[in-house]
Amino acid sequence: MLDDFLVRAGLAGVGVALAAGPLGSFVVWRRMAYFGDATAHAAILGVALALALELPVVLGTLILAAFVGWAVAALAARGRAVDMSLIVVAYGALAAGLVAVSLAGGGRVNLEAYLFGDILTVTTGDLKVVWGGAILVVALLLWRWSALLTSTLNEDLASAAGLDPARERLVLTLALAVVVAVALKVVGALLIGAMLVIPAAAAQSLARSPEAMAVMAVVAGVLSVLGGLAASYRLDTPAGPSIVVAAAVLFVASLAVRRRTSA
Repeated sequence: MLDDFLVRAGLAGVGVALAAGPLGSFVVWRRMAYFGDATAHAAILGVALALALELPVVLGTLILAAFVGWAVAALAARGRAVDMSLIVVAYGALAAGLVAVSLAGGGRVNLEAYLFGDILTVTTGDLKVVWGGAILVVALLLWRWSALLTSTLNEDLASAAGLDPARERLVLTLALAVVVAVALKVVGALLIGAMLVIPAAAAQSLARSPEAMAVMAVVAGVLSVLGGLAASYRLDTPAGPSIVVAAAVLFVASLAVRRRTSA
């Protein structure tokens, strides 16, 4: 029988994968990897905000992630070059957040848990938060799927069809903020971007439609979580990084499969 903490860890990881798969597909299609990193790194400032104001950590990270995501999206919408801005925001927010967490937590806060995740300590309450956030994100993406896909493929076409590309960017920003908030304890701020991009990139190598890619990204994410947890348990390695390594192995395998099938 599996230990209870492993069951909770697996369920938490599967919940994150359920939301990160389809959302990560849009991140890959829109080439928003740096955007995801900036939002995730800003979550550390949200942790500091939560500690200082005695708020739930999930609420603090959600507020800061949503704010930073909105600010960066607003810059992009105005046509400004955002590559350098994203790098400054990502690493500036991460460094400031680490300092702020140390000050707000009085030096008693485990910074590694926020950087790399602490999935093995997930509680039943954490599971409710993770799955609640995952269901919310999936429902939001299903509701706006056609509009989001059209805006992603061609904003001019979306505008001609009566859609508002700025509104669809806002939907993605909010969804990304929710995923960052619920995934912080699972894989940590430094690895959330990897869990968004790598399973989706692996799925892109094999999928033949956007819908198939989203589903395959979820499957790749779930396999990464379960494989990473199994490796962590057997090899006594950090769980969060082990999950990302498993995702990277799947990505390499997907490239090999694609090369073989196209030969």
